[in-house]
Parts: sequence; structure tokens; C-alpha cells
Amino acid sequence: LRFLKDGRARAVLMKAADLFGWSNYERKPNQGRGIAFARYKNYAAFAAVAIEVRVTPRSGRVQVLRASVADDSGQAVNPNGIANQMEGAVIQSLSWTLKEEVRFSDSAILSADWASYPIITFQEVPSIDVAVINQPGMPFLGTGEAGQGPTAAAVTNAIFDAAGVRLRTLPLTPDRVKAAMDAKKG
Repeated sequence: LRFLKDGRARAVLMKAADLFGWSNYERKPNQGRGIAFARYKNYAAFAAVAIEVRVTPRSGRVQVLRASVADDSGQAVNPNGIANQMEGAVIQSLSWTLKEEVRFSDSAILSADWASYPIITFQEVPSIDVAVINQPGMPFLGTGEAGQGPTAAAVTNAIFDAAGVRLRTLPLTPDRVKAAMDAKKG
């Protein structure tokens, strides 16, 4: 917050934190929280996402437990549509962040069908709370995929909070998370 000068950016970040319960967060072993903000395309919607994860130390598996999202798309003509768009952006970004990767060898693409291409399942989708900040009279801003960038950043921040490791290569597969945790141990 100390680096954000834009009042709307600050408001969306504080709203996501409030919806998440940031100030009352109770730490549990191997669980962590992360938050991130982005302005979609640098001129459209303001979006912030707070995420809670559980990291299994033996396997490196990351489970997203819940997400809280705040969005300011200007005047909200259809708040339910904006909320649905933000939920979809979070789900798609979780899939990209944790699973999706085209596999290939030196001579061929190995991910040739949906059966061999990992995506998030319905059972893995966390609860997602969305707050739409309506700005009556303000210009309409495109919502688009405003939640995708901050979701990935919030997940990596939550993993750092839970396991103490920074990961910068997607997807954050259990093998990559476990390798980072093992390297940290020494």
C-alpha cells in the first residue's frame, strides 16, 4: 500500500484484504496467504486477489483453499456479470499457475490431447468471494481477464508465506515446489 498512490488502486487492494479477513488471519502449519494487485492492461479494471494455500511438504502439492477478489471496473452496469468474469479469471489463472504446461520432446509436442494436458478440476476450485466496487458516473472500464495476473502473483506470495520459497517458473507443479523446498533445506 505504501507504494500505491492511486486511490482506486488502494481501495481495491484494501477491499480484497478486508473480504479475505487479512487482519484477522490465523496462521496454521504449512498454510499461507498472499495478495496481489494489477490494473488490467494498465488502463482498464483495477483488481486485487487474496489467496490462501496449503502446501504439503512431503509432496510439494499446493491446494488453494479460498480466494477473495475485489474489482473496480468503473460504473458497474452488470455487477453479477463482473463477478462472474472475475471468478472465471481466477479459476483459469489457477489452472495456468498450478497445472497447465505443454510438454514436448526435442522432436515433438507430447501434449497431443486433453487427456495428456493437465487442467484444474472442479474439485480443486476453491471458494471465491468477489466484491465489485461500483463507481457510479465514472467511465466504464473493461473487466476482461483482470483477475488473472494478480491471481498468479497471489498464489506465489501465499506459497512463500506457507513454505518460505519463491517460485518464478510456471506451472507451480508439486515437483517444482518440492525441489524449491528441498533446496532451501540445504
